[in-house]
Amino acid sequence: MYRIASRKVLNPSMIQLEIEAPLVARKARPGQFIILRVDEEGERIPLTIAGADPDRGTVKIIFQVVGATTELLKHKMEGDFIQDFAGPLGVATRTEGIRSVCVVGGGAGCAIAMPVAEEFHRLGAKVTSIIGFRNQDLVILEEEFRACSDRLIVMTDDGSYGRHGNVTLPLKEMLEAGEHFDLVITIGPLIMMKFVVAAAKPFGVPVTVSMNPIMIDGTGMCGGCRITLIQDGKRVTRFACVDGPDFNGYEIDFDEAMSRGRMYAEYERHAYEETCSLFRDAP
Repeated sequence: MYRIASRKVLNPSMIQLEIEAPLVARKARPGQFIILRVDEEGERIPLTIAGADPDRGTVKIIFQVVGATTELLKHKMEGDFIQDFAGPLGVATRTEGIRSVCVVGGGAGCAIAMPVAEEFHRLGAKVTSIIGFRNQDLVILEEEFRACSDRLIVMTDDGSYGRHGNVTLPLKEMLEAGEHFDLVITIGPLIMMKFVVAAAKPFGVPVTVSMNPIMIDGTGMCGGCRITLIQDGKRVTRFACVDGPDFNGYEIDFDEAMSRGRMYAEYERHAYEETCSLFRDAP
């Protein structure tokens, strides 16, 4: 059992938990993830590590309430326990040799992008961060990004905060102005990452994307997290849990990934509604 050391509501649908997990905290690196179960009968879900404190033995996770398990997790409070917390899993984000990086995060993906930006900053790279949200009420981690970025641009789809527009707008402006990045790393909805890759491609800038497909065991055995890469004209299967979650954005078959990501949307919605009903009907 793993104790919740702290709980913080970031916006109406996103919550940050700090979990006491000393062994995970000791080895966790930016870009890696954990798999948890809320209780003995719960499903396994992957969540990216949003920060780790080896001295305190704690790991931060940030999740968006979208399904049954995250709805259950939402009702866990400081001092409560969760059943399982396995990790760190996956390959850490590559940071060697990067002197200037543009980190592009969208929505819940900012929870993954933030520790990556922090690591580049710690290593002395020049960090430009672009973070995007649908509106002002959904903005998260702005101060954390500001603290680790040489330049921070906040975008909202409706213009209610920061700049009006999506995250590709300032990226295109900077590249067209001749700005150089050793790497663009983008983390967020698949459609956002697809367009970030498209925006960077004419300029030949390397782009890393962080993939978060359906995942069950986190060890490469179930095959649920498979993605298709296109390498030298050939379609190659890789597994996000052991080969990723970071991949070369120019190789990803985004259309297939988006199609697979929608496969269980209806099931997820029903499970979420049933779980919500349990809490509504509770005495």
